[in-house]
Amino acid sequence: MMMVLDDVLSPVEIGRICESLAHVPFRDGKITAGAAARSVKSNEQAEGGNPEVVALARMVRMALQRHPIFYAYARPFRWSHLMFSRYVSGHRYGPHTDDASMIDEHGWPLRTDLSFTLFLSSPEDYEGGALRFVDDTNDRSFRPAAGSAVVYPTGVLHEVTPVTRGVRLACVGWIQSLIRRGDQREVLFDLAHVRSGLSGDAAQLRLDKAIGNLLRMWSET
Repeated sequence: MMMVLDDVLSPVEIGRICESLAHVPFRDGKITAGAAARSVKSNEQAEGGNPEVVALARMVRMALQRHPIFYAYARPFRWSHLMFSRYVSGHRYGPHTDDASMIDEHGWPLRTDLSFTLFLSSPEDYEGGALRFVDDTNDRSFRPAAGSAVVYPTGVLHEVTPVTRGVRLACVGWIQSLIRRGDQREVLFDLAHVRSGLSGDAAQLRLDKAIGNLLRMWSET
């Protein structure tokens, strides 16, 4: 199950991030790619240790954490470092899967359950650069509005199609969920959606009890 979240960032936040990224150092994106992905990756990434980049990553994480749909869907437990990528004409990231294990923000191993791409450029400002998913039965491409995020299971095969005009800016990251299994996360998400339509009655209390019990049953903490 993948999801597009609209309006994760406000126009003011998008403007601040893009303005700041115009003044921070970038490096070859191959540096952070795994061995298999390195041969198909062509982009640039903001220097992760730069203090301004660290502050921008914190802003994006806080925006995702306060987004109610993201929280209910992802159940985030631990986070990777967030990375800001830049694609210009000729850049692409060929078909690949993300690594199953990365390093979290504190330097500890992280199991990657979910990935996200938060788009910072308006689709009118560049051509190409779609986030494309391919499996045996489906082929889906996304070029959403600036400030929108696509959240998806980390193991899916995907690519960024070649950029042919303009600049594509995005923030990418990975999450270890409180709930390891995707089918269990989907059950909890569906229950949370039903709960949002109830208010203060016996059915809501019963649903709160069920959600709590399932979290205790399935949670890895």
